[in-house]
Amino acid sequence: MPHASLTREAVASHNQPDDLWCIVDHKVYDLTDFVDAHPGGSVVLEQVAGTDATTAFYNLHRQEVLEKYSSLCLGTLEGEKSEVIVPKPGDISPVPYAEPLWLRPAFKSPFFNDSHRALRKKIREFVDLYVAPEAMEKEKDGTYISQELIDRMAEHDLLAMRLGPGKHLHGKMLMGVLKGEDFDYLHDLVLAQEFVRANARGFQDGNMAGMMISLTAVLQWMGNEELKQKVAREILSGKKKVCLAITEAFAGSDVAGLRTTATKTSDGKHYIVRGTKKWITNGMFSDYFVTGCKTDKGFSVLLIPRDDNVETKLIKTSYSTAAGTAFVEFNNVKVPAEMLLGEEHNGFTVIMSNFNHERFMMTCAVIRQSRSVVEECLKWCNQRIVFGKRLIEQPAIRQKLARMISLVEANQAWIEQIAYQMCHMSYAQQSKLLGGPIGLSKSFATRSAHEIADDASNIFGGRALTQSGMGRLIEMFSRTNKFDAILGGTEEILADLGVRQAMKGFPKSML
Repeated sequence: MPHASLTREAVASHNQPDDLWCIVDHKVYDLTDFVDAHPGGSVVLEQVAGTDATTAFYNLHRQEVLEKYSSLCLGTLEGEKSEVIVPKPGDISPVPYAEPLWLRPAFKSPFFNDSHRALRKKIREFVDLYVAPEAMEKEKDGTYISQELIDRMAEHDLLAMRLGPGKHLHGKMLMGVLKGEDFDYLHDLVLAQEFVRANARGFQDGNMAGMMISLTAVLQWMGNEELKQKVAREILSGKKKVCLAITEAFAGSDVAGLRTTATKTSDGKHYIVRGTKKWITNGMFSDYFVTGCKTDKGFSVLLIPRDDNVETKLIKTSYSTAAGTAFVEFNNVKVPAEMLLGEEHNGFTVIMSNFNHERFMMTCAVIRQSRSVVEECLKWCNQRIVFGKRLIEQPAIRQKLARMISLVEANQAWIEQIAYQMCHMSYAQQSKLLGGPIGLSKSFATRSAHEIADDASNIFGGRALTQSGMGRLIEMFSRTNKFDAILGGTEEILADLGVRQAMKGFPKSML
């Protein structure tokens, strides 16, 4: 029941362990029955009994803690009102540099229009309401994505959107605000960056990342149209799942070193696949595997359905097991020849053409994650009191923040420029002209993430080493940013690719 009178004088009289009130942001909280359950112990609460604990609270916690324990709130002080802004699902953050320039008030962009803004709002609402809560849960217990969330994403065409622009979106009204035919690579960028705001790196990959980097190859390269549409329907409806199985213990970026073999039967109707794959994202729960194999005259790619001869074992990595990372063994699996993607012995074309979109999406994501880290640091520096001053008043801290902000903004500007070029190029032109720029962009973004993680850890101190509380996002980012630096092609490989592609067009007249 609400109290008739909530004044500072009344709160001051509730100052004992068995009768303990305090004030936070002009609201009164009764902590009497919470003292023994407080994760930080009873002493710290007894120290603020009957007082305004706003400064002390925000020196240790974020607003989300008050939201979690809202039942302890008795009401707001008479004649006063709360000052802290509580964002609603879909809201834009008011923190400086927490959003890209095109989303900030008074800023303009030559790339984004009202359709991008409308889609952004709808996706952020969806992520805030449905993805983020499950992401936190799965990140902690390591279990895989729920069928309920998969079905919800399928219902809203979010699975289909995550493959990028294409005919698979035509005829759809996306999130009620955009025709599928109008979905472009800038919408694609928006989608990628909004989804990672759930801030759970293992679950981020567990949330159908395998589909994003494999079903695209099926749609582009499977020759049997009826079979292709059947597989696409199964996966985009959420009924079945697919992953990309290229990397092996023997070869990662060096695709030519793969040892998994696909031998054609004498009647030419099947391949017999034998070999192993390692570090396969979503491999534990996938029904199909887009698999790179050695054939007698080269390298081929097959879509392999799971059967009794496909065995998967969980690999525990630096992030949570929610990603379903697997060691996969193909023990003489019999695969119909119609499951071939592209031309036999010419699988490199299939794999390499698929890399551009994968790397583009990964770059979008790591830039958004880096921005979230910057936002956390800006919030922390504004509220943390050290030596009698807020951290933001220390010049050394402002230098770190300046460097972090500059890296994020530079990376965002580059990836938006690439996305704009993708919107105005054919698939063939993208493959020819953008492999190098995308590779360089990913390499720079992940190297930047490394530096941002380092500075953020120093800013947060001991909290950056803790998987809960104020520094949990920093801890996660420091522990997991290397996934982006390695998956999809390591920094060194992609940097080299960018320079080599540039040199192909080097004019002889300049020699």
